[in-house]
Amino acid sequence: MRIEAAEMKLITLPLKFRFETSFGVQTERHIIVLTLYGDGLEGYAETTMEHTPHYREETIAGAWELLEHLLIPQVLGKEFANPEMLWAEIRGFRGNKMTKAALEMAFWDLWAKSLGQPLWKLLGGVRTEIPVGVSLGIQSSVEATVEAVGQSLQAGYKRVKLKIKPGWDVKPLMAVREAYPEANLTVDANSAYTLNDIATFRKLDAVGLDYIEQPLAFDDILDHAKLQREIATSLCLDESITSPEDARKALEIGAGRVINLKPARVGGILASRKIHDITESYGLPVWMGGMLEAGIGRAANIHVATLPMFIKPGDTSSASRYWEEDIVEEGLEAKGGMMPVPQGLGIGVTPKRDFIDELAVKSAYISAASGH
Repeated sequence: MRIEAAEMKLITLPLKFRFETSFGVQTERHIIVLTLYGDGLEGYAETTMEHTPHYREETIAGAWELLEHLLIPQVLGKEFANPEMLWAEIRGFRGNKMTKAALEMAFWDLWAKSLGQPLWKLLGGVRTEIPVGVSLGIQSSVEATVEAVGQSLQAGYKRVKLKIKPGWDVKPLMAVREAYPEANLTVDANSAYTLNDIATFRKLDAVGLDYIEQPLAFDDILDHAKLQREIATSLCLDESITSPEDARKALEIGAGRVINLKPARVGGILASRKIHDITESYGLPVWMGGMLEAGIGRAANIHVATLPMFIKPGDTSSASRYWEEDIVEEGLEAKGGMMPVPQGLGIGVTPKRDFIDELAVKSAYISAASGH
């Protein structure tokens, strides 16, 4: 498989609702849509970072620069028999996992199409639909929170995740639990707490949560291990895990009992499969996280989530929750809390080229022949 050219388009996609976390408020997504060309085929991926480095260190501006002037030129015109060979070509560049993931994941789509296979089959997936939950941002009031949870449960979602932050945690969660005593509830703190908040987490033990996601620092596993020993509720690691090595070390010291696996965060699909296998060796589950992906990124995540240890509901809920119009032709919609795996070769979705062009605020085309 020879990569002959690449195209990048930076788009702005408005969200249907105000999404608040401990980071702040988000009303739109900024995405680089990446297309790789080779052997008459196209492979697609999208980036997940934003303009500001609130989640991890990467930014849209940095990703664009690296893709256009370093990573894409590094692979253009070269033959790669498989994704492992492509990763070997770019692994020497340190960090920037989310940027490298876009290139790697676009190649997976391209490679799967060249083999005439859907991505989930190449990965060793074991299901054709996956259980999904829903992630709710911080609401305007306790009453609004209870109402939003009720709507999500009525829609059939298998798990409801609530964003929390200091001062917005015990009270709304106790209200939700009282209203819905049997609901599968989790919370996500996005690194908003410290070990000084152990008393709060002990109170959260009474809520009966499935897990508490990333309560402490984004780059920490040691303090998470200390916290896990002090509370009954399982901790789930997200931002802390950026590689298979991170996952092994975290599980070895007991920093959590669950991993939220986001392919973009860990460098792509190869690393995701390795992390999945590591958690399997510990007998612990993973679940598919979300970064408010549009249709291309969402489809890739769904395929990865067909692997055996993705037994907890993930964040790949219906695209229509987020967008008035998605950037792919296929409707990625959950029914009864289950998301069907897109049919077709590769990741199984087709970009809406005209719509993407309308949204694009910046574009670049790089070919092996011209270099740009």
